[in-house]
Amino acid sequence: MSEQPALLVERDGHVVTVTMNRPEARNALNPEMICRMADVWDMIDTDEDVRVAILTGSNGHFCAGADLDKLVSRSLKGLPPENDWEQRIRDDYQVIFRGLLRTSRTIKPLIAAIEGSCIAGGVEILQATDIRVAAPNASFALTEATRGVMAVNGGTQRILAQVPYAIGMEMMLTGKAIDAETALRHGFVNCIVPQEQLMATAIDYARRIAEFPPLHLQAAKEMMLRSRDMNLADGMRMEQFVSYLLSSTEDGKEGTKAFAEKRKPQYKGR
Repeated sequence: MSEQPALLVERDGHVVTVTMNRPEARNALNPEMICRMADVWDMIDTDEDVRVAILTGSNGHFCAGADLDKLVSRSLKGLPPENDWEQRIRDDYQVIFRGLLRTSRTIKPLIAAIEGSCIAGGVEILQATDIRVAAPNASFALTEATRGVMAVNGGTQRILAQVPYAIGMEMMLTGKAIDAETALRHGFVNCIVPQEQLMATAIDYARRIAEFPPLHLQAAKEMMLRSRDMNLADGMRMEQFVSYLLSSTEDGKEGTKAFAEKRKPQYKGR
């Protein structure tokens, strides 16, 4: 039996589910997973038929962060690459940032389904998602300081915008984990559902979103992200301009026409 890839990609209509798949390592990020992530985010962003993505982990865990031995230690020790994935990263170190940072810049809505460990790089990936569904056993920790490394890929830049100041500082400076209930209380996840309902809930979110006009949702996501870097007046001017552009699209016309005709709109992403 052939070994499964470190990243699984499944497609169901307009929804793509991406599963981090290294169960023996709690889905820690290795060269293969990161390279495949870089490629899959490119596919999701450029494929007009994909409207929503779900990100999850296999076998009861989300992601235990970076596999430092596979990503860093072998290179520092002067050991040769173990495989083509490791060689690709050594040839083009930017692929790491494309794999991880593109999570935060994908223009499509991104839903996370989290159970078990979500640690270090796993939290940094999670912070880039838009809607988060957690199982009761999910736990979240920024442990980089305990390993003598820096929380990168947005770890230090997003956390204080997503949880209260003191909680974010405690997570970053002590490596202390928070459980699912604490994450929900601080707004770090949207909801907690029984473990057996985790993926069904994420898929329900995705299917609901996929019914709406994709260009409008992508624009709304982009405007909301950019609002953090613009003052209110500039943001509202940009909002009006983008709204005007969207009103001339096929979907913009279809929405108002369907409302007038009292029927369900059929959006095409154009």
